[in-house]
Amino acid sequence: MQQYQFSSILGRKLILSLLSFTAGVSLAQLCVAAPGEWEVTGNLVTARYDHTAALLPNGKVLVVGGGTGSGLSASAGLYDPASGAWTATGNLATARYQHTETLLSNGQVLVAGGYGVSGLLASTELYDPVSGAWTATGNLATARYQHTATLLSNGQVLVAGGFGGEPAALASAELYDPATGTWTSTGSLVKGRFAHTATLLPDGKVLVAGGRRKLAGVTKSAELYDPVTGAWTLTHNLDGPRYLHTATLLGNGRVLLACGFADLYITKADLYDPRKGNWRTTGSSVYAHIYHTVTLLPNGKVLLAAGFSPDGGANSAELYDPVSGTWTTTASLGTGRESHTATLLFNGKVLVAGGFDSSNYTALASAELYDSGDGH
Repeated sequence: MQQYQFSSILGRKLILSLLSFTAGVSLAQLCVAAPGEWEVTGNLVTARYDHTAALLPNGKVLVVGGGTGSGLSASAGLYDPASGAWTATGNLATARYQHTETLLSNGQVLVAGGYGVSGLLASTELYDPVSGAWTATGNLATARYQHTATLLSNGQVLVAGGFGGEPAALASAELYDPATGTWTSTGSLVKGRFAHTATLLPDGKVLVAGGRRKLAGVTKSAELYDPVTGAWTLTHNLDGPRYLHTATLLGNGRVLLACGFADLYITKADLYDPRKGNWRTTGSSVYAHIYHTVTLLPNGKVLLAAGFSPDGGANSAELYDPVSGTWTTTASLGTGRESHTATLLFNGKVLVAGGFDSSNYTALASAELYDSGDGH
C-alpha cells in the first residue's frame, strides 16, 4: 500500500507541480437550497476521489472505487435522493481509480480498466443493481487508465486511448458487447492520447478531442469514430492544445470544451459544430479549472463545478449559456474540491460527491446538491 500512496498522493502533487504545476452516513439532508444554490446532503460511507458515478434507472447514484488518501478503494456506494443517504453496496473484485463507469442499456453498470494496487488494470466488472453484486466480464486487450468509455447507439461500449505506460499514449480502441460479455479490438486512433474527452454525437459518431500524447506533449487534434466502419478520421483541430478539460453535448448538437491545461491554465471554451466539422471559440470561464466537472442542466445551460483552480476558484461554480455564449458565476459550493463526480438527478438537482481537498490534502466524504430550478 505504501507504493500506491506514493503514486497516488505524492504523484498527484507532482502532477500539479508539472502543470505550473467524515466518513459516515447522514440520514437526512441538512438544509434546503433555493434555485441556483447548494445544499449539504448525506456523506459518502467512504471518502474518495478519482472515483466514478452513474445514475441508475431507479434514480439512485452508484459511486465506485477511487483513491482514499491512504490507498485505493474497492467499495461502492448508493445515494438515495429520497432520503439524502448513502449506503454501501457490493465491493469490486479489484480496487481501482481513474477507471471508467458506463450505464448499459440493460441497466447494468460496466467498470473498465484504471489503476490498481499493483499497477495498470485490464480487468472489467459488471454491477447488477438488482443483486448489488459485481461479476467479472472479460479483460481489455490492453491495460489502461485515463481513457474514455462511450455508450454507442447500438448498445456497445467504445473504450479509446488512455495511458498504458511510457513512452507514449495509447492509440488502441476496444468494443464491449453486453450481449456476449466480450471485448474486441476496433480501429486505432490516428493519434494516441490520454486525459482526453469523448462525446457521442447525434449522428452516432464519437468525437475525441485533445489530450496528452506523451508526458511532454499536449495535442490540439480531434478525431471522429464511425461505428459502422470501425475507423477513425481526423476532423478540424481545436484552437489550441488542451487536456484535463471537459466536453458536453449541448441541446443544439454542438460540443462544448471547457477549461483544461496546456502550457498555461485555460479559461477559453471551444465549440464544435458536427455539421461543419469545425471549432470556434466561445466565452471564457471566470476561473481556470482542471479536475472539475460539467453537467448539462434541464434548461440547456451547463454547470461547471469546483476543480483545482490556481486563481482561487476551488469551490466556485459557473454557468455557461449556449444562447449568449457567456459564463457567469453562480453560488459557490460549501467545500472546495477536485476529482469529484457530478450527476444530474431525475429531480433536476445536481449531486456533487467526494473529491480531493488540496488545501488540507485529504479525500472528501462530503456531498452537495445544486438546485437548477428545474425540479419535477
